Amino acid sequence: MRNEILRMERVTYIEDEVVKLKDFNLQIYQGEVMGLLPVTSHGKSSVLKILARNLPLYDGYVYYGGEKVNTWKDSRRTANRLSIIQEKSSLADNLNIADNIFVLRPGFRQWVIHSRILNRQLEPFFKDIGLDIPTDKEVAELSAFERIVVEILRAVIMGYRLIVLDEVGVLVSNHELEKLHAIIRHYADKGFSFLYVCSHLEEIVSICDRCALFSNGRILKVMGLEEMQHDPPVTYMSEYNDMVRFHAKKREADHEEKEILFQWDGYGESHADSFHFQVHKGECIAVQILDAGAMEEMRQILIGDLLPEKGQIRLRGKKSRICGNQGIAVVQERATKTMIFPELDYMNNLCICLAEKVPSIWHDHRLRNSIFREYASVLGEEVFYMPVENLSEKQKYQLVYTRILLQKPEILFCIQPFMGADLVHRMYIWSMLEKFLDKGISVVILSLNLSDSLAMADRLLILDKGGRGGELQREEFSGIMPPLPWSHSYPAIRKQPEGNR
Repeated sequence: MRNEILRMERVTYIEDEVVKLKDFNLQIYQGEVMGLLPVTSHGKSSVLKILARNLPLYDGYVYYGGEKVNTWKDSRRTANRLSIIQEKSSLADNLNIADNIFVLRPGFRQWVIHSRILNRQLEPFFKDIGLDIPTDKEVAELSAFERIVVEILRAVIMGYRLIVLDEVGVLVSNHELEKLHAIIRHYADKGFSFLYVCSHLEEIVSICDRCALFSNGRILKVMGLEEMQHDPPVTYMSEYNDMVRFHAKKREADHEEKEILFQWDGYGESHADSFHFQVHKGECIAVQILDAGAMEEMRQILIGDLLPEKGQIRLRGKKSRICGNQGIAVVQERATKTMIFPELDYMNNLCICLAEKVPSIWHDHRLRNSIFREYASVLGEEVFYMPVENLSEKQKYQLVYTRILLQKPEILFCIQPFMGADLVHRMYIWSMLEKFLDKGISVVILSLNLSDSLAMADRLLILDKGGRGGELQREEFSGIMPPLPWSHSYPAIRKQPEGNR
């Protein structure tokens, strides 16, 4: 008989008078990697909060490690001995790896910290999973992949029997994801259990034993590995699949050679100064940056936090800058949190990118009324009278992308645009990016993990810390190692003589 680690039975959870979970049921067994695929994100964070702290339930029961830890009758509000690993680190940046794992552990009572002894105790764990990370390395210096591994090791050493991984695939490169999956499987074989939260079925299939399909606070269906591989629940994502297929056929039919619109020539400080690439008019490029430090430097340059003295960028052959350039637009990662300004009303949020081109936008009522009449039918008249913090997630995405459309840029840089978005919102982001491409606006998608961005792209650039990497055309995408969403939709690699490949 299988040993049950977690059972959430008929859980209904209400927060601020909103039903977040309704008759939610989930079972995880010892040594199992259980997938949770959120079709919508409503209620997902509530699952994690209940697992972490046994919040009061409206109905239902939670069992962990064979013990009833939470019920609708009696909520202890105590922390469960499990680990939840997310984008935000739970480690102390100013301490090294060994101190984070041993010194901050509950029950550590040594008055004198012997670093050499702690490092020696930790080394076998890294050796066990085939990684060579200096145990005295400070957490602030770790890559996202290394930090996730350290958090897994801390959970293992502390004896936590359940480790929750929340959308970690988007934080690491595809190669790092393969190594992470090997580490997860290694510890699952040792009896540790995992809840793997991920928005892509292909990624879940590559690591999970079972998968629970989650939507609007309920589990719709639980699938075994065989069903996931041979009879996947395509109905829940059929519309998205159709969008991808239609886009692929449309882009494959367009073989016209376009002019070079944009060039990045070593524009950076310590990482991006080695990057050199060009973008054609109306082209969509996925740029996979394999080094997290380089990705962060690119992000800082694009949003204006860093103005490099090395290199240059060119727009239509002319040396240009990014900030304040109406021809270049940028969508930041998690745009609904980073690009919404709560101190401004909806109209001012919508028009903020027009201020440099049309300074009168702030007080020209005739112009603002014209924008209202044009976009109220698209965005909904009611949103113009709502505080922006009260907008739904989709309404926030609409605001951000419509703002960029108003700017009418020639090229749009998107920094991991699908990060943190559930299926419904990924579909909306996809449809907006298609609008830019249909208008002849070039789109550059920067990411660590390819996920959705590859299916949108005409070309893939792979850049490491030294600017080296590779370039693949769309017809070569099918040769990229899985797990990749919609890999079946890419044209097969054309067979060439070995010497030409």
